[in-house]
Parts: sequence; structure tokens; C-alpha cells
Amino acid sequence: MLRDFVSEQTLPLNGRLPSERALAEQLKISRGEVRKAMAVLEAEGQVWRHIGRGTFIGARPVFNLHDVEYLGSITSPAQIIDARLAIEPQLARLAALNGVQADFAEMTACNRRARGAKSWSVYEAWDNRLHLAIAQASRNKLLIVLFETLNAVRRSPVWGDLRFNPVPPGNHLSFSQHETVCDAIARRDPDQAEIGMRAHLHSVRNRMR
Repeated sequence: MLRDFVSEQTLPLNGRLPSERALAEQLKISRGEVRKAMAVLEAEGQVWRHIGRGTFIGARPVFNLHDVEYLGSITSPAQIIDARLAIEPQLARLAALNGVQADFAEMTACNRRARGAKSWSVYEAWDNRLHLAIAQASRNKLLIVLFETLNAVRRSPVWGDLRFNPVPPGNHLSFSQHETVCDAIARRDPDQAEIGMRAHLHSVRNRMR
């Protein structure tokens, strides 16, 4: 129940969730159940908690929020996509080599929810979760930390994507590109997973331009 609630929120990465008391009242469950569910989501990297400040969407930033905001302010979208091209194709390759069935199922679920998104903000939340799932499937803790830092920074600048539709169109190019990458990962084809991720990120860069 709480997992569905969190996944359906339109908050940005590092956006703050309601308090445990408010969530318990809204979902009609006990605060103890909220706390236990939050612990599971935090272990999965879906949320992170800061004592005295609250619970936030996404994985815990390596830097604090002020550092992330600062890095975002001095980094251009072009620099961020270049950094993604340096890291994410290798993560996709490692995911094909080291991922397990639970990782593949998570990717499938993310793709399904992204296709069904009724707004760009919901789509982007599932897009973010998909790329995180690929990173986590790599089983390389250092690269995952680097990805999480890059991911936090990339959500800070104003991106140049042009939105001509109020919701992602059914033929949105990223849908098929994501599925191509995930299919290669599930087939344990590291070469095609790497190639597919690089092609996807080049497409993202072209749309930004």
C-alpha cells in the first residue's frame, strides 16, 4: 500500500513525503506499519530519511542537499549527459552480467508504469526508478554511489526537453529504447545492453538540443 502511494507521488527527487502520522491517517494504517514499510523502501533506495527533517523521495544523496543544489547550479545539462554516457552504459553491461530475476522484474514493472503515466512528472519518476534499478542490478557498490550522486545532480537543473503534449505520447521514443535495454539485460547480453543504453542517452541529448 505504501509502496503504491510513494510510486504515485508527483514529487521531484528529494521531495519530502508527508509525516508518519499524516501517512498513517491517510492510508488508515498504524504508525508502526508505516515505519516498517518505510524501512523496507529505504533499504531498496526508494526513499531516504533525515532525522528531524523528514522522509524524502529517492536514494540518499552522497552529498547533502545543499551540495547537490550547488553542483546542479554549476553543471550544464550537456555536462550531465556526458557524465551519464560515461557511467550508465557500463552499468547496463554489468546489470546484464550480474542482475537477478528480481532486478529484471523491477525493470519490467518500471517500464509498464512509465507507459501508463498520466503526467510527465509521474513518467519521470518511473524513468528515474528504472535507471536506478539498472544501476543496482550491476552489484557494483562504487558505481552505484557515483550513479546516485549523478542522478541527484541531474534532477537539479532545468532540462531542455520540449513538452508539446500534456502527457507522454504513446510513441514516446524512450519507451521502446528502455525496453530494448531491459530486454538485453534480461537476456544477459552485455554488449547489446551497453549499446542500447548509449543509444538511448544519445537520443536524450539530441532532444535536449
